[in-house]
Amino acid sequence: MSVASGVLGVMTALVDATVEQVGALGALTDSVVEIERTISQLQAARDGLLALGSRLALEVAQQAEHPDYGDMALRTVAAELGAALRVSDRTVQRRMAAASFLVEQFPRVWQAQGAGRISAAHARVILDAGEHLDDSVARDAYAEQLIAFAEHESPNRVGRMARRVAERFQARPIEDRHQDARDKRGVWINDRADGMAEFGLSGPAALVHGAFERLTGMAKIVQAGSTEQAQPRVDECAEDPRTLDQLRCDLALDLLLTSTPAGHDSEEGLLASITAHVSVNVPVTTLMGAGTTPAELNGRIPIDPATARALAGAASGWDRILTHPITGALLAVDRYRPSAHLTRHLKARDQRCRFPTCGLPATKCDLDHNHDAALGGATSEENLGDLCRRHHVLKHHSPWHVEQQGAGIFAWTGPTGKVYLDRPPPQNTVTFTEDDTPPPF
Repeated sequence: MSVASGVLGVMTALVDATVEQVGALGALTDSVVEIERTISQLQAARDGLLALGSRLALEVAQQAEHPDYGDMALRTVAAELGAALRVSDRTVQRRMAAASFLVEQFPRVWQAQGAGRISAAHARVILDAGEHLDDSVARDAYAEQLIAFAEHESPNRVGRMARRVAERFQARPIEDRHQDARDKRGVWINDRADGMAEFGLSGPAALVHGAFERLTGMAKIVQAGSTEQAQPRVDECAEDPRTLDQLRCDLALDLLLTSTPAGHDSEEGLLASITAHVSVNVPVTTLMGAGTTPAELNGRIPIDPATARALAGAASGWDRILTHPITGALLAVDRYRPSAHLTRHLKARDQRCRFPTCGLPATKCDLDHNHDAALGGATSEENLGDLCRRHHVLKHHSPWHVEQQGAGIFAWTGPTGKVYLDRPPPQNTVTFTEDDTPPPF
């Protein structure tokens, strides 16, 4: 079917709609609009409560003259909310900070969202463009102009207009603002399904665009099967089947994993000597090619068996985790090369930080004595657990405390007296029913 005939078919279909169908479409549209408005209003109400939580924490810190200016109080409140919501307290604290910024710095935008005049997406782009406006009068004038525009336009159009309008109210030159923005540069990882993950980077636009253009140039050369320096070999003449995006990704990872950071390395080449280290948990049946259970990377994300076997073949040693063949519970950990047995056992049991909702891998955590060793706490499995530095500090410097209840179950009590249980994550292993016969190894 040609494009013209396809468009004609759609137009005919719309023309053929009955009065009742058109009426149903109109009612559906009105309902969706009203629901979206209600969701935005509820989000504004939630932001108001989160901002109130921040204010409460800071009031407590000010009254007690805390030397950290309320940082630990904010963490404590965020941990209580996060545990209750089953959300990472880091995520909750970021939401609290964002809510406070919206409510306190841009009250007109918050009120407009609460009244249903604009959506949360509109509010977000208005704040993103105007976050560096220091004068409250300028912020209010900027907000009023954008709110009126946002009531009739989509967030992407509002975003473009907001950046233009914000420049009119900027008191500081762009050079100073750019330097502040550079201080926030960084990288991050988001785990995705099917053994994939996203690698994000925020940095100076000129450098980021330059890096992207360089990757594109490299990808096009690879895609063409030749370089300017040499003619391709006969077996390289066929076009590379990868798309431009796939080539950019493969080249970027190749550069990051194998090249030397010449601009930052020391005379001794210390940075060039650093290699990547990951933890792979894989059932032995999968490792042998006889199982279908995926391997896990750092206890967080499944990866395909072929990648797991390749990593296993290159590893200098492996921890062997023995599990119950039916329940899958951890029984013991050993290693062909002797090491600290108890540490390996706890890393294998915990897999991640043992504070509720925290997902930081155990390889990046501290081993904490639940009952302080200086006060007689035993250095044993029943009194040790992996805590990330954030929650390790929270345990020692806030009302939060933890008790183990056996079988690796941690009972955390928050400032309000509520108890939150954290159970050890299940092992990535193969289990059998009573009638199954384990395969020979």
